[in-house]
Amino acid sequence: MSLSPKCLATAIGSLPHVKAEDAVRVVLDSIPDAPIWPQLPANGMNEQMEIQYSEGLPDVVIDREKERMYIDTTDETFTAISAFMEKIAMDDVDAFAITPAFSKGFYAMEETLKAAGATRPFVKVQTTGPISFGLTIVDENKRAIYYNDIYKDAVIKGLAMKCRWQIRRFKAFGEQVICFIDEPILSAFGSSTYVSVQRDDVVNVLQEMVEAVHSEGGLAGVHCCGNTEWSILMDAGVDIVNFDAFDFGDTIALYPKETKAHLEAGRALAWGVVPTSSEKIQGQTVESLIAKFDEGVDNLAKAAGLDRDMIIDQAFITPSCGTGSLPVADAEMVFRLLGETSKALRARLGVAVG
Repeated sequence: MSLSPKCLATAIGSLPHVKAEDAVRVVLDSIPDAPIWPQLPANGMNEQMEIQYSEGLPDVVIDREKERMYIDTTDETFTAISAFMEKIAMDDVDAFAITPAFSKGFYAMEETLKAAGATRPFVKVQTTGPISFGLTIVDENKRAIYYNDIYKDAVIKGLAMKCRWQIRRFKAFGEQVICFIDEPILSAFGSSTYVSVQRDDVVNVLQEMVEAVHSEGGLAGVHCCGNTEWSILMDAGVDIVNFDAFDFGDTIALYPKETKAHLEAGRALAWGVVPTSSEKIQGQTVESLIAKFDEGVDNLAKAAGLDRDMIIDQAFITPSCGTGSLPVADAEMVFRLLGETSKALRARLGVAVG
C-alpha cells in the first residue's frame, strides 16, 4: 500500500496547555483529519518526555524531591526484571498502559473522538524512542541505561508495548493509526558524546519498534527535531520520516538514493515546515511556509531524480518539533499556521478541504 497523504497536516506530541480540553480543542480545530493526543508537560513531572512512558518498566525510581527519574539496577535478584519479562512473554499489552495520572491529554482526546463518532483518515499517537530514553535516563551511578544490556532491552520492549497499547486504544477512531517514535537525541548521532553508539545498533533498535507498530496494523514514523543521518530511519523500515524542514530542509536530499527508495516503496516524508520557536514563528505566513516547502521539494527532486508531484503526494506537513515549551499563544499560532498551510497546499493539489 502506498501512502498518499497529499500534504495532510499532523503534529508532534507536546502542547503547553494545562487544561487537556484546551489542547484537544486546538488540535481538532487545526488538524482534524490526523489529530494527535496532546502531551502536557505543564502538568508536572508525570508528563515529561521520558517519565510519561515509564509505567511498567522495571526498577524505575521517580525522585520527586530532586525532580528526576532513574533506574535502580542494584537488585541482584532481578525480581522486577523477571516480572517484567513474564509480562512480555505473556504478551500482556495492557500492563503497559499510560494511566490518567501520567497523561490527561490521552484520555481527553480519546473521550472527545469517541463522542464525535466519525472515523478520520488518520489518528496519531507517539512514544519516546528507546535511543533517546536510554541515553537520557541513567542508573543509580548516573550511567546512561543504554549501556546496560539487560535494562536497555527492557526499555526497548517496554516502549514497544506502549506503542501497541496506544494503537489498540485509538484504532477505532482512524482509518489508519500513525505511531511516531520520537528520537530527538539522534540529532547528536555521530558526535563525540555518543561515539560508542553504533549505527547498526540504532537501526536494529528502531526496527524492533517498527515491527511492534506494524504488528498492530499501525504506520511507524520516527521524528527527529534536528539534523541526523536520515538513512538510518529508512534502513530501519519506517513508514514516515519526520524532519525539521524549516531549518534543515536541505538535509534530506543528502541521502538521494535512500530517500528515492523510501518514496518509491510507497512510504512518506513528514515535512516539519512550521517552526516551533517563538522567534521564528513570528512573521511567518502561509505563503512563506509554502515557499519553504516548495524549496525543499525542488531540492530533493533534483538531487534524487524524483518526480516533484510524487514527493508532494507522499508528504505530510507538521511542525518542526513539539510546542510544549512555547507560550500558549505562540503554540496556538503554530497550530493555526500548520492547519492553514496544509489546507492551502491541498487546495493547490485539487483536494477538497473543509
